[in-house]
Amino acid sequence: MVDERAALASARAQMMYDANRKSAGVAYLLCLFFGGFGAHRFYLGSKLGGAVQLGLWVAGWVTLFLAWIPLGIWVLIDLFLIPGMARDRNMELADRFAFD
Repeated sequence: MVDERAALASARAQMMYDANRKSAGVAYLLCLFFGGFGAHRFYLGSKLGGAVQLGLWVAGWVTLFLAWIPLGIWVLIDLFLIPGMARDRNMELADRFAFD
C-alpha cells in the first residue's frame, strides 16, 4: 500500500512538472516576436525583468526611441541567456513538485 502511494505521488509530481515546464523554443519565439514587450521573461517567470523591458518599450515612445537602444541590447543578450533561464525555471519546478 505504501509503495502504491509513493508511485502515485511520483506519477502526480511528474505530470505536474510536465504540465508546467517551460520550453526554450517557445521562449525564443516570444523573444523574437515580442522581445520588446518582455514576453519571454514573463513566460519564464521573471516578472520584474519583463516589467522593466515593457517599461523601456513604453519609455521609447516618450523619449523618441532612445530607450529602445538599451532594450535592443538587452533582448540580444537574452537570446544567449534563454536556455539557462529555461533550465533554471524547470529545475525550480522539479524541486517544488518533488517535495510536495
